[in-house]
Amino acid sequence: MLGTYSYNEIIRKTIIAFGTLFNEVYIKHEEQDGTDYSFMKVPIAYGPIQKFLARVEQKPDLRKRVAMTLPRMSFEMTSLKYDSSRKVSAMQTFKAIKTTDRTEQIKVFMPVPYNIGFQLSIMTKLNDDMLQIVEQILPAFQPNFTLTINLISSIGEKKDVPVVLEGISMEDNYEGNYTERRALVYTLNFTAKTYLFGPIADSTDGLIKKVQVDYYTDTNTKNASRQLRYTATPRAIKDYDNDNTTTLTQDIDDKVTAFDVSSAVSLVNNSYIMIGNEEMYIKNISGNTLSVLRGQDNTTITSHTEGDSIDAITTADNELVEMDDDFGFSESRFDFGDGKIYSTTKGIDVSLWKVNSKI
Repeated sequence: MLGTYSYNEIIRKTIIAFGTLFNEVYIKHEEQDGTDYSFMKVPIAYGPIQKFLARVEQKPDLRKRVAMTLPRMSFEMTSLKYDSSRKVSAMQTFKAIKTTDRTEQIKVFMPVPYNIGFQLSIMTKLNDDMLQIVEQILPAFQPNFTLTINLISSIGEKKDVPVVLEGISMEDNYEGNYTERRALVYTLNFTAKTYLFGPIADSTDGLIKKVQVDYYTDTNTKNASRQLRYTATPRAIKDYDNDNTTTLTQDIDDKVTAFDVSSAVSLVNNSYIMIGNEEMYIKNISGNTLSVLRGQDNTTITSHTEGDSIDAITTADNELVEMDDDFGFSESRFDFGDGKIYSTTKGIDVSLWKVNSKI
């Protein structure tokens, strides 16, 4: 129902990036004379704080170590919320280059802004250990720290994702009996302002390559013999490859329908060309003189000067038609046996075609 399968691993990448922020936190213990007697890296794991506290409170066995050592950190994703303050138009696109083929440019719809909530829990036995850890983390957030994440590897789309420190809560269960282990718990709440992308398609994905309509003599299409078929394929209405096929050899105003070019060898009758932003249809070629129809496909008829480049719109341009671009349809022409050739350019209404008309 929602369309093409798409999984860009953006939420997963954001979770991993958040966790790596805190994987180089250390604590140090000193002797009374100031010399170090221990220096350790604080381990961090993904999971809820309740899971780790339960392990801390388990009673140790003389034959098997069950209790978990402190200090330790854990983090988890706690929320996912749409951020309307960063909203852009749903139909707005930007152009990107595929990393697998640096020559191919594709259009990508703008991502959807989402805020991911994270909770970082710090558990220690000693208050000094907690203070050492907190003082290594807090100065980096004023109140945010910006991560650069490669959200879409296929197009090399990297985004700066601000991670905002929202608040800190503290808990110390020092008022316990002698059989209970002390555990200081600091909880830091963060918000990561990331973006979610939809399917990243190739430039030709989703583009209609051919349309075919069949008309039958009966509603039973399985057994009825086909009487009429109409086919149409997309046609580029502008030049994509800037082939510079030939040039004008004279100035032309908006009234001229026949003009000379430097060479018409690469041009053919019943094809389209572009001069500037105006599209023209070639009716006839005589030597290096072209007879044309001006202002095709709603382009504006303008004046052109000698030396202007002329680009032929060819089948190569048809293959380069991009998603969301306007494009025309090249029509199939039909002979209905009345001595005339019909096509969509003649204004024929397909709904009025007779069922018994032969191709």
